[in-house]
Amino acid sequence: MSSLPFLPVFLWTDILIYLLLAVIMLSVLYIRKHPHLTAPWKLVLQRKRGVISLMILLCYVAVGLLDSFHFRLAVENDKSTDQQHYATEVLAVLDLVIMPLREQVEKTYSAPFATRSFVKEMQQTGKTTLQYDYAKLKYAGAHLGSDQDKWADIQATVITTTTKATLVWFVLSIAFIFMLAARRKVTWHQQAITILSGQSRYPLRTLLFMLWLIAFTVWTTAALSVDYHVFGTDKVGQDVLYQSLKSIRTGLVIGTLTTLVMLPLAVSMGLAAGYFRGWIDDVIQYIYTTLNSIPGVLLIAAAVLMLQVYMNNHPENFVTIAERADMRLLFLCIILGVTSWTGLCRILRGETLKLREAEYVLASRALGTSSFSILHRHIMPNLMHIVMIAVVLDFSGLVLAEAVLSYVGVGVDPSMISWGNMINSARLEMARDPVVWWSLTAAFVFMFVLVLAANLFADVVRDAFDPRSQRAV
Repeated sequence: MSSLPFLPVFLWTDILIYLLLAVIMLSVLYIRKHPHLTAPWKLVLQRKRGVISLMILLCYVAVGLLDSFHFRLAVENDKSTDQQHYATEVLAVLDLVIMPLREQVEKTYSAPFATRSFVKEMQQTGKTTLQYDYAKLKYAGAHLGSDQDKWADIQATVITTTTKATLVWFVLSIAFIFMLAARRKVTWHQQAITILSGQSRYPLRTLLFMLWLIAFTVWTTAALSVDYHVFGTDKVGQDVLYQSLKSIRTGLVIGTLTTLVMLPLAVSMGLAAGYFRGWIDDVIQYIYTTLNSIPGVLLIAAAVLMLQVYMNNHPENFVTIAERADMRLLFLCIILGVTSWTGLCRILRGETLKLREAEYVLASRALGTSSFSILHRHIMPNLMHIVMIAVVLDFSGLVLAEAVLSYVGVGVDPSMISWGNMINSARLEMARDPVVWWSLTAAFVFMFVLVLAANLFADVVRDAFDPRSQRAV
């Protein structure tokens, strides 16, 4: 009897990510059919900062999506039965893509690009002699004849990957220029001059440069990671670059899913409190004032600990460790969403109080327009720039909050790889002599690039969606 070589695993966060991706695709199709919605996004793409930050965010999203398709591999069948069994370990497509990083596990710490262990150990150099020295790593630099050949090999690898990435980028750029020239009915030479001189409507020169930079970075890192540990290894010998890449999905899930929980509460209550006022405003103010009075960390810790007790008492509901960790991640997103909507709600309430007295709103109310139509047609469009920048800034804050919560022990499950868990593990390494600095540095670099790109993108989006800035231009 034939059976699948793998068993698909659908985690709750995976399902929500698929739904979010479907909503985004439908939104893109809807926006393309409405010029008034397309115009602000065209302004975003006409800014160099918008293009650069968007391309960086898309790289993170691509890694996160690859890490959101989970499965369990099939194991050999018992000859006494035809039933197919599957491994208990849950893998992702990203694990297959970066399999060398996952499998090349050393004994313990090793520095970036090192060929020997970071700590000394007793080694047998002969039949009867022992030597206390730095042991040669099992995987990193195993192809080298001697340690002196390391930097020459790294240099040769960088030159080779740079050449290949540049050639592929050049071919794709030429094809892109020919395609644009045919579409705009000009010669390819004219189109190339337009792009290189920066006279095109969109920053295509910046786009092509970023494509080359991304191709060079990915290609070079992939080639070097096969023979070396680019960011070193941790205490148990696991590659730190592998941990950093696997942490991207955790950061994106907390940032996006928490925002989806927070956004409906903040927008609906903020608009209702500012527009209807009266007892509705009093009730909503009482709710978010009371919620703000509760220490957020204590509320999150209490909720996470209650979930932990439930999971310990009902282990039969979680087949694998991944499902257990995913449930804690989802619950953490819900708790963060419930506790983080108050700030945006307060801002939207104040803006709505101001907009409801505008002349066009008063005229619509005098003509008998319903409150829902006024909120939908007049007030909400003028608040979109606030919502957009608040969403992205909250996303950045939530990514950083995960690191803090995991550091204090109430974040994601310890079995789940995240930047917070990496920082939590690295805090004791910073007290060593010599210092093991690369785990903390890798988590910092990946978080810094993501948060910086998100903040830059939020700034560009705010300028594009703010009606007042558009009138000023």
